[in-house]
Amino acid sequence: MAAGFRFRDFVPKESTEKGFDSLFKIFMQLITITSGDVGEALSWLNELDKQYGLTDDGYGMGDFIEDLKKKGYIDEDPQEQGAFNITAKSEQTIRKSALEEIFGKLKKSGQGNHRTPHTGQGDEQSTDMREFRFGDSLDQISMTESIRNAQLNHGLGTGDFMLTEGDLEVRENEHKSQTSTVLMIDISHSMILYGEDRITPAKKVAMALAELVKQKYPKDFLDVIVFGNDAWQIEVKELPYLQVGPYHTNTVAGLELALDLLRKRKTPNKQIFMITDGKPTCLKEGNGYYKNAFGLDRKVVNKTLNLAAAARRLKVPITTFMIASDPYLQQFVQEFTEVNQGKAYYSSLKGLGHLIFEDYKRNRRKSV
Repeated sequence: MAAGFRFRDFVPKESTEKGFDSLFKIFMQLITITSGDVGEALSWLNELDKQYGLTDDGYGMGDFIEDLKKKGYIDEDPQEQGAFNITAKSEQTIRKSALEEIFGKLKKSGQGNHRTPHTGQGDEQSTDMREFRFGDSLDQISMTESIRNAQLNHGLGTGDFMLTEGDLEVRENEHKSQTSTVLMIDISHSMILYGEDRITPAKKVAMALAELVKQKYPKDFLDVIVFGNDAWQIEVKELPYLQVGPYHTNTVAGLELALDLLRKRKTPNKQIFMITDGKPTCLKEGNGYYKNAFGLDRKVVNKTLNLAAAARRLKVPITTFMIASDPYLQQFVQEFTEVNQGKAYYSSLKGLGHLIFEDYKRNRRKSV
C-alpha cells in the first residue's frame, strides 16, 4: 500500500465561549467610546445586534449580560437599581486591549528595562565583546570565546592546556535607564468637534502606553495629566472614563503641572508627550481666565513658548503629537519645538499610537 495522507472534513468544536467572546470584543470598544457608561454601551450593542445579528437563539444579549456579571466585568450600581458599572477587571482589560490594538503583541523579556548607549559595568549583557580589563568581574568573561582564543593562540600540541589573560574575552554590559514620562492629553471641546472623535484614540494611546510601561518597563514612571481651562493629574484607572469638557486649551497650565511632576522624579531621563489638536487659547489669571479662541494670541503664545524654553533648560524634551492639519497651527508647533529643541509629529489619529510607541523606545536609549 502506497504511503500517503487521508483527509476528511474539518468540523470545528462547539465552544460555549464563542458567543461571549465575539460580543465582548465589541463591548470593550463601546465602553471606551462611551467613557465607561455600561448602559449606553449595552444600548449600542443591542442596536448592532438588531442590524447585524450578533446573537442567536442559543446565546442572547441577556446571556451576555449575565456572563459579564459572573466573570466580574460589571457589577450592579448600588445607587441606581438596574444600572451597572465596570469593574477594575474591566479597566485592566481595556488597557490590555488598547495595548494589543495599537502596539501589537509584545514578546516577554527579562526584567524589561530600557537600555542606554553607555557600556561598561552595567546591568544586562549585550552582544558586544572586548578584551579583559582589570576590574572586570568573572561573570562577564565569555568562557567559550576565551577557550577558543587559547586554542588558537597556544595550540593543543604540547598536551598542556594554557589560558592567559590575553586570551580572555569579556561580554559588555549595558546600563539600564529609568525614565519619567508625563503624558499630556488635550480635553478641550475641539477634541470632539468637526464630526471627528479625537478623544477616544487619545485615550486608547494613553491606556496602551500605561499598560506598556507597567508590563515591560515597571521601573519607569508614567504620569498622565489632562488640560482644558485648567490642568490636573489623573490616575491610569480613570482613563476609560475620560471625557471632553466645554473647555478652552490652557497649554501653559498643562506644561507647568508636567514640569512640577518631573522635578520630583530623580531619574536621569525625563520627557513630556503632548497630544493636542489645537492652539493654546487660555490662561489662568487670578480667579478668572484670559481667553481668546480666535487666532494665535501673542499673550498666550509667548507664555507657552517661555515654558518650552524652561523645559529645555531643565533638559526635558517635549514631543508634540499634533492631530490637526491647519498650516498656521503647524507653524506655531514648529516654533514651540525649536524653542524646546524637542520633536513634533503631525499625525493622523490612525498612526498616533505607533508614533508614540516608537518615540518612547527611542528616547529610552539615550540619557539626556
